[in-house]
Order: sequence, then structure tokens, then C-alpha cells
Amino acid sequence: MNYIRIGNTDIKASEIALGCMRLKGMSENDVERLIKTAVEEGINFFDHADIYGGGECERIFAKAIGKNPGLREKIIIQTKCGICDGYYDFSKEHILKSVDESLKRLNTDYIDFLLLHRPDTLMEPEEVAEAFDILLSSGKVRNFGVSNQNPMQIELLSRYLNQRILVNQLQLSLMHTGMIDSGLNVNMKIDQSVDRDGGILEYCRLKNITIQAWSPFQYGFFKCVFLGNENFPELNKKIDEIAEKYGVKPEAVAVAWILRHPAKIQTIVGTTNVSRLKDICKASTFKLTRQEWYELYTAAGNKLP
Repeated sequence: MNYIRIGNTDIKASEIALGCMRLKGMSENDVERLIKTAVEEGINFFDHADIYGGGECERIFAKAIGKNPGLREKIIIQTKCGICDGYYDFSKEHILKSVDESLKRLNTDYIDFLLLHRPDTLMEPEEVAEAFDILLSSGKVRNFGVSNQNPMQIELLSRYLNQRILVNQLQLSLMHTGMIDSGLNVNMKIDQSVDRDGGILEYCRLKNITIQAWSPFQYGFFKCVFLGNENFPELNKKIDEIAEKYGVKPEAVAVAWILRHPAKIQTIVGTTNVSRLKDICKASTFKLTRQEWYELYTAAGNKLP
């Protein structure tokens, strides 16, 4: 497993992280086995959110790592807050309450990374700043980030914060490439030239903000998985061809495509299948050539100008 420095800090995190959104309903033994496998594969970063499984995902994760003394200090736990039932809430009160509840469910004294979960247009940045100051000074949260935010939203928030935004979690896959498309089609009168993200890819690189790619196997917003999907024959043919060359499974190629980008993007995978997790982690054992990267990009239906 390769490791990256989050936000240009001294924090070394695995370039592949395990997303814990689907742990609800699994047995403690199965979750323990999944976490053990992840650690054996070199994964040290685990992504949560207070809404995943209504909090049950954090709770069952805590029970599983509790069976392995000393493991907590060897891993990085990230959780998110702000999404409520039908609305968003970045108020000071909600952030503090959410963190306290996550700490209790995770059975830990601190959270390594806290992310604001999607933008809240009613956000008062001064309130967020107060909440972050309290969380940092109390030792409850060590680092902060956001998800799905554009450059101006981050700039507005950063104006009031005493901490750096180190992470921005964004959807990215071979079939969801908006943040890349606009940069490749500058000054073109085509749909791919439309900048829907405010240049977020380049902005994060300039500001040393680590992009975390979520849904690396999805097409659209939880529409379907593109791997092995008959609707994408050209892409899957190319993926299979490259997978055979490197002796890996298609999942590893899809993740390797993200890891190949010089932005040092961390990829969050949400599988609960131990065997598939091992296959995915093989993405860290090889590096796509520049030609292979672009061949996959165009096979996904993207045209180069």
C-alpha cells in the first residue's frame, strides 16, 4: 500500500481508504474480519458519517476494533456531520452535538478528521469557526475538512477558521469526471467545457487540500456500477485489457485510474466483501502509463479536443 500526506501535513494515510457506510446489518465478526483484512492490506484510514446506518455503522465499527487492543492508535478515523432528515445543519449546536454522539458511538476520545457533510447554504461561518475552536481545544477533533464544496465555499469558511481545511470529499470515477473534463476542454463550445465545480481540482492542488474520491465504481449519483455493465462495452473492454496486462481485477484498474492523477487523490472504497477488498488494494501495486490513463478516459465516452 502506498501512503500520501493529507493536506501537506505529516499525517501519512493509505491512498485507499475503507468507507464504512454499509456496515449496518453485518455481524460483529464479519466487520472485525473486514477491518482486519483492510489493516493487513495496509489501509489505515476509515471513513464514517453520523448518518451512515443511523449511527449504527460507527457503533458496530467501534465494537469490532475494540476486540483488538492498541488498534485505535494505529488507524485514522474520519467522520462527517451536517446532513439531517431533509435538510442540512452546520450550526454550532448541531456540530458539537453530532461530534459528541459520534465519539460515544465510536467509543473513542478523539476523531482524527471531521468533515462538514455537503454544503449548507444557511451556514454561518462564524458559528462553524466557534465549533471547530471548541472541538480542537478540547481534543475531541484533531483535523477538519469538507465534502462536495466548491472553491468559494471553502474560501468563505476559511476566512473565519483558525484551522486549515485539509480534505474535500468529492465524487470521482471513470464515469464521473466533471472536475477533469472542464480542464481538458477550455475555451471549447461543448458541454464538457462547462465548469460546474469552480475549478475545484486545481484549487485543491493549489491549497494543498487532499481530494477524497467517493463512489469510484459508480455511474451518476448512485445510478449503477459501470464495471461489467453491458451499457459500457468499450470502457469495460479497455479495463479488462489493462487488468489482464497487470494481472489484477477490473476494480483495481478503476481505482488505479484515480490514483494515477498527480493530485494524489485518496480513494474511498465501500465494499464489505473481504475478497473484493483485497482485489481493490492491488491498485496500489502498479501505475498506469499516461497513454493507458487517457485510453481509459476516452473509452468512458470522453472526447479529447
